Amino acid sequence: MNFTRWSARLPGTQRRAAARTDPAVSPDRRPDGSVPAARVEQLTDEAPPVPAVDDLPVRDVLGRVPALVALVHGPDHRLAYVNDAYVAAFGMRDLGARAREALPELDEPGLFPLLDQVQRSGRPRTLKSRKAPDGRSYTFTCTPVTEGDGSGDRGVLVFATDVTDHAEAAARLRASERRQRETAVTLQRSLLPQELEEPDDLRVAATYHPGGTEAAVGGDWYDVITLGGGRTALVIGDVMGRGVRAAAVMGQLRTAVRAYARLDLPPHEVLQLLDGLATEIDANQIATCVYAIHDPNEGRLVYASAGHLPILVRDEHGTVQRADEPTGPPLGTGGWVHTSGSISLTPGSTAVLYTDGLVERRDEDLDEGIAALERALSGATGTPQVICDRLVRSAGVTPDHDDDVAVLVLQHPARTGADAELFRNAALELLGGVEAAPRARAFASGVLASWRFPPDLHDLGVLATSELVANSLQHGTPPMRLRLRRTDRRLIIEVTDGDDHLPRRRRAEPGDESGRGIAIVATIATNWGSRRTPGGGKAVWCEFVLPKP
Repeated sequence: MNFTRWSARLPGTQRRAAARTDPAVSPDRRPDGSVPAARVEQLTDEAPPVPAVDDLPVRDVLGRVPALVALVHGPDHRLAYVNDAYVAAFGMRDLGARAREALPELDEPGLFPLLDQVQRSGRPRTLKSRKAPDGRSYTFTCTPVTEGDGSGDRGVLVFATDVTDHAEAAARLRASERRQRETAVTLQRSLLPQELEEPDDLRVAATYHPGGTEAAVGGDWYDVITLGGGRTALVIGDVMGRGVRAAAVMGQLRTAVRAYARLDLPPHEVLQLLDGLATEIDANQIATCVYAIHDPNEGRLVYASAGHLPILVRDEHGTVQRADEPTGPPLGTGGWVHTSGSISLTPGSTAVLYTDGLVERRDEDLDEGIAALERALSGATGTPQVICDRLVRSAGVTPDHDDDVAVLVLQHPARTGADAELFRNAALELLGGVEAAPRARAFASGVLASWRFPPDLHDLGVLATSELVANSLQHGTPPMRLRLRRTDRRLIIEVTDGDDHLPRRRRAEPGDESGRGIAIVATIATNWGSRRTPGGGKAVWCEFVLPKP
């Protein structure tokens, strides 16, 4: 095989060939058709001529390059040539043998199908960073070549560049990025609640899906906080940005929310405090958040939103309502007075709180994503966890999703039959001045007896009722109301009045005639607390954990 008869179709080769055959291109063309050497300024008459590229032996050029070179020809790819670098890497090869027998090391990188493609199409193909049997990585370029004598025979020139150092550096970089992402995901998951609190009157479930391997973890979070007195706070938020920093800011905000929730403040006041804290944590970091409170006595969800997506509520008939207003700017922007709104959450209803990763897509409007979520929610039934999984699937969230997704689902179940007997309410308007106290004690005694509480719990409940009512009569203003509520796990006693001064527990001196009521309640009850009511006034409550059957 005459190696010099083969011409590789490398970029620019055809243009140079045309220039050698066109007399109008170069008037200095040699008579034999070759390209003259590049002209240089003749400093002396004895300067040796510079050889042209076409005058250099091709075999000598390819034999000296550090890359691996092999030439195969014919439909069965018989080996015509290998250079010294190829021999040094894989040893001597038998010329004239088929490539599959002569070059077995090309099978693992997958080059044999590529040789057929290049020979049929006449176009070069490249395989980047493929590992060969010698353990090193190469980038293989297969270029079609033809016989220079016009016979039309076609072969393939295989050119392999060693890219092991680049491949190892890229692998180290990917490993480093993977470790950083795993660290951020671990931090994110450790900052989220490991187990959701279980309110008496609600069923809740949540799910979190970090972004795919190409996306750094974000700052999505959620939480469920039991406030006492049968009330429950629910929160979901999203810190803008990605990585460990976003996860760390998320952890600080979630911890702050739990602390502010213990103050039993209205939702808009909690967001007002969070707004100032977010500015102090990082003035360049903003976050969206929804904070909502469910009171089983009201049948509504009172909420405030800081730039977050609207809560969706599905009633027992499948109708979905969107809580659009009011919505303020994200946390960390400052200078805004948040307000609270409310949406109905009657027995049999399901509410969904979520982050933008569930509904936001690059190729569609955000409202379209929310509308699609509404349609999915309208047909979703089952437990909160089943609904969570169904909404995530309907949104097309996969392990390769490009954004974090957090979903919090809560249900206010409609109870009937024996289950309804475990959830009872009783209320009494406190009228008539000092006569209200004995009436309240009698009312509480009758209600607790009808609920078949054991005698010790009955007596403690009557005593707590007496002290709370006496405290309200002495320090509060009308209207006053006593409310008793039982769930499957606890007894709740609550007294409301029109004065917004919150009581506090204090130590009474031996000669004091007052100041012992709250201390007695705090001693005998499992928990107690107070809060201001939205319409003015306050509510003071205590609760007793029921003995397990």
